[in-house]
Amino acid sequence: MVENEKAFLNTQSELSMKGAGYYSKKTIGAKIAIDSLQHLIIDALNNISKSKNLRFADFGSADGGTSQELWYNVISVMRERGDHRPIEIIYTDLASNDFSTLFKTMQGMGENVDLAYQKEFENVFVHGCGTGFHDQLVTSGTLSLGFSATAMHYVSEKPCQILNHVHMVGASNIERNKFKKQALVDWEAILSARAKELEPGGRFICINFGIDENGRYLGNTGDKSMFESFNRHWKGHLDSGIITEEEFISATFPQHYRTVEEFSQPFVGNDCLSNKIGLKLNRIFTKLTKCPYRQEYENNKATITPEEFAKEFIPTTRSWSETVFRSALKNRTYEETNQIVESFYKNYENEVANSPSEHSMDYVHIVMEIERI
Repeated sequence: MVENEKAFLNTQSELSMKGAGYYSKKTIGAKIAIDSLQHLIIDALNNISKSKNLRFADFGSADGGTSQELWYNVISVMRERGDHRPIEIIYTDLASNDFSTLFKTMQGMGENVDLAYQKEFENVFVHGCGTGFHDQLVTSGTLSLGFSATAMHYVSEKPCQILNHVHMVGASNIERNKFKKQALVDWEAILSARAKELEPGGRFICINFGIDENGRYLGNTGDKSMFESFNRHWKGHLDSGIITEEEFISATFPQHYRTVEEFSQPFVGNDCLSNKIGLKLNRIFTKLTKCPYRQEYENNKATITPEEFAKEFIPTTRSWSETVFRSALKNRTYEETNQIVESFYKNYENEVANSPSEHSMDYVHIVMEIERI
């Protein structure tokens, strides 16, 4: 095994979402963002080929819950239009993903029984793929429609550890440039893989976390920055002797938030990558989705206490970040790890309860529709 493959496998535990359905239950904002872009999928279906069978893919799907209603609605629209072609939907994620919950959800064994489209509609077939989206995942020229939401900001490997912060948004210029370089390599690999998979006229629609034209990104849209809070409380554990210097540094998120310019780079110029592999960028734009937990609190301050808001808010940050901090505590017992992680998030919860109107996890996405030509 080459060194890069080893590095990638070593990051898998950090890349996985919290399982047993926790991720979907606590990421309402992600679902709102996904549902709001249903029209892009419907528009794409109007233009894809009239092949005998349809193959869709949901890249980086986690437990499948956040996109379940989207797929239900898309299939429902197709069937209402009289399109009864067989549909194959492939859910992809790392092998460490909670596929058990995903399959139960699709079989109607979860909470949203009414959205179990595999049971509701005929000629719909669901499969899973335990390989990351940086690689080609289906046979060349067979994918009608690819979709990915809030997933492709993860890099295939960390190019370095960030010494004084937990995320690239707070890294030094040297560290940040290393993440930027790795992210470009990964983005080109992602595009090359999709170009092979897509049939001519097929579409790849993705909504990725990124940095918008106003410098905003996830959890940093005007109030206190979520990643600064993460860093402050993790650093607090270091200063208190609860964690070691190595454990502080190891909690480096394997993520890079690209800008519109970074996402567009492979499509710019006559000699660009997209021209070589047969892709076209039909549209790209930024989208802000307000934090539903903060909105609920602001609209119901008479009945929701700051403490109650904090207890609702912290799990949405925890659903995707917890494995990063747990993975940093490599040489701890299970009990020690639990105690450190719980105290870390409790400190953050107390901060939110003390100043609830300064905290939110607004989503900042960069949305793209890419066509195989």
